[in-house]
Amino acid sequence: MTVVDPNTQADWVPEADEASDNDAEDMPLSMRLSIADTLTLGNATCGFMAVYFTTTGILIPHLTGSEETGMARHSAATAVILMLMAAIFDLFDGLVARKLRSSPMGAELDNLSDLISFGLAPAYFVLVYGMVADDAHQRVSALAAIVVLLAVVLRLARFSCVTLKDGMFQGMPSPFGALTVVSIVLLELPFVPTLLAIIGVAWLMVSRVEYPKPRGILAVAMLSWIVGAMGLLAAWAFDAPGGQLLLQTGCALQVVLGAVIPLFATARRVNTFRDNRREARAAQHP
Repeated sequence: MTVVDPNTQADWVPEADEASDNDAEDMPLSMRLSIADTLTLGNATCGFMAVYFTTTGILIPHLTGSEETGMARHSAATAVILMLMAAIFDLFDGLVARKLRSSPMGAELDNLSDLISFGLAPAYFVLVYGMVADDAHQRVSALAAIVVLLAVVLRLARFSCVTLKDGMFQGMPSPFGALTVVSIVLLELPFVPTLLAIIGVAWLMVSRVEYPKPRGILAVAMLSWIVGAMGLLAAWAFDAPGGQLLLQTGCALQVVLGAVIPLFATARRVNTFRDNRREARAAQHP
């Protein structure tokens, strides 16, 4: 209702109404998604669809007694390819955010999307593996899946709270850890070595081992590796000649990288500590 000032006979609008109008104008700008945020949402979508294909193509056929192994292979490959696509989105949203801009929600969106794609999706993959594999133990596999999920949760929470030197991560990055966990499952090793390797990856994600951030040449190498892994999965899914061997080779290389990088990082840290100690001794005794 319009209020009329009796002295001026002019229309008067309360200050509260003006403030609410200003807030209404400012809110869309502050909540508007940037290009980087859109890529981050693509990351989350890929993670959710990976869970979907794992359920509909692997778990449900197993529970219903279907013997269509080809469909299970296609669904497993599709689920892992979606996790790889999520890793590509995760790689590019950071690059785009640095080049352009990100909304105030950017960091929170990134953590939530990573939790879906690199926490829930691989943990669920491990859980389903424990239900469909012949030599697996369902309850133990469920425990391993929980360990993977909690490791990613803790790692993402620590990433939000701890400030490190530029260009480094503390603990195995969650995309790399998720792909390593899935590679271990696809190798189809005996149950106990598979379980131990999965727990080892979970420990590396919450460890203090430093990993370089994928920038420059390293980002290009990571993108090339992901695209190559997609090709291996496609060859395996469509039963191409040598597809099984190619897939196992790619998975083995992923696992080897997951084991070797911490060794190099630890050796570099030890050498740096020794050099600093030597320099301190030299400064004390000129």
